[in-house]
Amino acid sequence: MDKQVINEKLESLRRALKRVADKCPDELTQFQTDIDTQDIIVLNLTRAIQLCVDIGAHIIAASNEIAPSTMGDTFDILKKLDIINSETSSSMKKAVGFRNVAVHGYDKLDLAIVYAIANSKLQDFKQFAIAVTNLT
Repeated sequence: MDKQVINEKLESLRRALKRVADKCPDELTQFQTDIDTQDIIVLNLTRAIQLCVDIGAHIIAASNEIAPSTMGDTFDILKKLDIINSETSSSMKKAVGFRNVAVHGYDKLDLAIVYAIANSKLQDFKQFAIAVTNLT
């Protein structure tokens, strides 16, 4: 496992989460009417999720585990390797579901859900980062 690669991705993750935290307005109604803020938050949330998947895939590639067949499987394997706990695995798999909707447009994004993620789920990413940092 290349620790420098992991550390660079963790720094990118930190920047994406900071951008979400800095740009998220205090009220849902503000968020629902500001298209630029919506774009900034959705983009940085999807970046954060993708970075977590990339970090996980990098760690798994250095192990004896078979490569994940889906993005969500990445977090199951990390749990199996005792790198993250069940709660973090579950949260990150839900984040992948959000990412898929945001990136592929499977459904129209519910801005209330995006706002809730931006306000109450950033800690999930931080928990993931802490667990991964303990490896480096």
